[in-house]
Amino acid sequence: MEYKTLSNGVQMPILGYGVYQVTKDECERCVSDALRAGYRHIDTAQSYFNEEEVGNAIQKSGIPREELFLTTKVWVEHYGYDACRASVLESMRKLKTDYIDLMLLHQPFSDYYGAWHALEDLYEEGKLRAIGVSNFYPDRLVDICSFARIKPMVNQVETHPLNQQIEAKQWMDKYGVQIEAWAPFGEGRGGLFQNEVLAAIGAKYGKSTAQVMLRWHIQRGVVVIPKSTHYERMVENFNVFDFTLTDEDMSAIATLDKKQSSFFSHYDPNMVEWFAKMVEERKHQHDSSKEKKNW
Repeated sequence: MEYKTLSNGVQMPILGYGVYQVTKDECERCVSDALRAGYRHIDTAQSYFNEEEVGNAIQKSGIPREELFLTTKVWVEHYGYDACRASVLESMRKLKTDYIDLMLLHQPFSDYYGAWHALEDLYEEGKLRAIGVSNFYPDRLVDICSFARIKPMVNQVETHPLNQQIEAKQWMDKYGVQIEAWAPFGEGRGGLFQNEVLAAIGAKYGKSTAQVMLRWHIQRGVVVIPKSTHYERMVENFNVFDFTLTDEDMSAIATLDKKQSSFFSHYDPNMVEWFAKMVEERKHQHDSSKEKKNW
C-alpha cells in the first residue's frame, strides 16, 4: 500500500473502500469482504445510514484498530457547533471506536463554520486524528483555509477522467490540502468503463479500465475510495500497485477532461434548494421516528 502524508503528519492509505450506496443489509458483509481483500481504509458517512454496520464488520474482523484508517462525515442537519459535536460522538458510538482517523464536513452549506469549530476542538482533544471537508469548491476551500484556526487536511471531491479537477487540485496543493476522489470511476457515466482510450491503455498492461483509472488517480497523488459489492471487483480494484502508467498514458487520459461535473454543481441555486429540501425532509423523518419510539 502507498500512503499520503497529511499536513499534520498522519499517514493516509491512498486506496480505500467506500460504502456510499451500499445498503444497510449488505454493508457489514461488504466491509468484511473488503477487509479480507486487504483494504485497511474504510470511508462512510452519517448520511449513508450504515455507520453501525461498518462498525460491526470492523469489530468482528479482529483487525487491530490502529491498523485501520476510518473516515466518516458530518451531515448538514448536524451543522453548528453543538449539533456537530454531538453527531461526531454518536458516529463514534455507531462505529464502536474511541477515535476517528478522518472526519469530514460533507457539504459546503448551512453553518459549516460552527461545525468546523467543533471538529477543531475534537481534533485537539484527540478524538479525531485528522479533519477535513468534502465538496468544497476552491472559493470556499480558500475561505476556510484562510480564516479557520486549523486548515482542513483533506478535501473529498468528485474526481475522475471526465472531471479531473486540475484547477481545484492546484488550490488544494497551495494550501496543503490532500485531494481525495469520490466517484473515482464517475459511476461509469459518459461510458467511462467502455472508454476506448482507457481500454487501449489497459490492454497494454493486462488491466481493466477500472484499474487504469485507479492507477491514474494514484499517480496524480489522489486518494481513491472505489466501491463495489462484489468481492472479485474489490480484489481487482486493490491490485493496482504492480504497474505504472507512462507519461504518454497520463497525457492521453488528460485529453478526456470535460472540466465539468458528471452529477451536479454546488454553484447551482436549484441544487442548493434541493439539498435544503432534502435536509428538511430527513429532519421531519427523524423527528417522526423519535415520536413513534417515545409513543
